[in-house]
Order: sequence, then C-alpha cells, then structure tokens
Amino acid sequence: MPRLFRRTTLPAALLLPAVLLTGCPLVDSGGSCDGSGAARKDLAAQKVLSSPPAGAADPANYRGAGVSTGCDDDSAGPAWLHAGRVYAFPGTCQAVIDHYTRTAAAQGWQSGPAPQAGAACWTRTDDGRHLVLDVDFQLDSWSPVPDPGKGIGYEVTVGSNADGSAANCTD
Repeated sequence: MPRLFRRTTLPAALLLPAVLLTGCPLVDSGGSCDGSGAARKDLAAQKVLSSPPAGAADPANYRGAGVSTGCDDDSAGPAWLHAGRVYAFPGTCQAVIDHYTRTAAAQGWQSGPAPQAGAACWTRTDDGRHLVLDVDFQLDSWSPVPDPGKGIGYEVTVGSNADGSAANCTD
C-alpha cells in the first residue's frame, strides 16, 4: 500500500464518523445564522415594514408585536434572514397589493413577478445586500392564526441571504 494512501486513510477514517455523528458539514456553505444580529436589525429597520395602508393595524391577537426577525439555516444554501410584521386590514387583498406597489416603488424596490392570489414580491439592493420584499396573505399555518376581525390578515416581510448574495422572488 503506498505511503500517501496510508497517511490519508487513517485521518479520514477517524474524521468521517465524527462528521456523521455530529451532522456538521466539513465546509461552511455560508448557511449559518451566527453573527446575523446586525443584518437582521438592518432588515427590521426597512421603512416599508412600518408603511402599511391607512386603516391597517395589529391583529386582535397580536397587539404590540411589531416587527419580528429571524434566521432560517436549515437548507443547503446560505441562511435566510428575515424581518416581518403582520397586519389586519379592513379592505381587500388588491388594495394591500396596490398600496405596497406604490410604496415599494417610492422606496426603490423593483417589481417581481405579477402578484398571485396569495402574495406579491419586490426586490432591491441596499448597501450591497440583495433584499426581497414579500406581502403574503396565506397565514392559515400560523399559530395562533392572526385574527383580523372583519378584515383580512397579511404579513409584510423583508428577507435576504445571510451572505448578502443575490436573491429573488422565486427563492
């Protein structure tokens, strides 16, 4: 057996079980949420999150919740940072989409694909970080489900890959 093969086989044989048992990858793909606090704070400060249509308010069961942030690092790509806020609105989904279309354009966001029944999306770059703005009306899986009273509930979210790399409305 060649010497090089023996020198690499033993360390690899010892390292492989440790990797498999801990579930830790050998190479960090940028998928970590570690150190993302400042970037999440920047996302939460995006003006669009606090620019709802007139008449929008906190849902009855979400009073005072404001903007929340999070980081999802359970996929193979970079971690996904996000900041969002849920609102109750006495009007229609189309009125919400029309409002955010105007608001987003005024704040430098670019239109994504045509709005669908349950969501609309825009993108922009801020200080080199690619951002995605989503307005989503599908809140049935939330716990608790937001109580919009006699209106509709929706969430407005700004998200970004943790490494700031390009992201779009289909990611």
